[in-house]
Amino acid sequence: MPVLIHSTLTALRPLLFLGVLLLAGCQTLTPPPDPARAAMKAAILNEAPGSHFFGRRMYKKDYKMWGWVREPSQPWKTAKLVMLNEQRKIAPDREGGKLGTDNNHDYRLEGFFSGDTVYEPASDRFYPEFVLTGYDLLRTNPPSIYIVDKQLDPAVRIIQPPVD
Repeated sequence: MPVLIHSTLTALRPLLFLGVLLLAGCQTLTPPPDPARAAMKAAILNEAPGSHFFGRRMYKKDYKMWGWVREPSQPWKTAKLVMLNEQRKIAPDREGGKLGTDNNHDYRLEGFFSGDTVYEPASDRFYPEFVLTGYDLLRTNPPSIYIVDKQLDPAVRIIQPPVD
């Protein structure tokens, strides 16, 4: 009997080691403390309500979604990643003739959610459609809303939701 237990433990040792490695690699990522982020969060809480939205452009070379859109006074973690309907107003970067040059810019958006979803083939997902009717550029270098700053790189295929 002891031989059977020893041989079973010997056979399971690599699996146990792999399990320990996987569990050791699990951790919750939280953004580091940043005064600019804290100021941004405070400013969001003081935003006036209205029929407008706030948007953060997230340009990715391989994807066609526009970026994150949230309601006034709501944190970025409530934002929706949207496909932009440009039938009424062209997106800011396309209007300027340079696709993606407004990556990570903040906008005050006029428009509405159509209630439809749009398929984006590169990500193989459906996203809500936001019909753009107007915009104002607010910031070209806002504090990050992501845990992983590599998400700001248009060539990196990371699509993680905002945390702030």
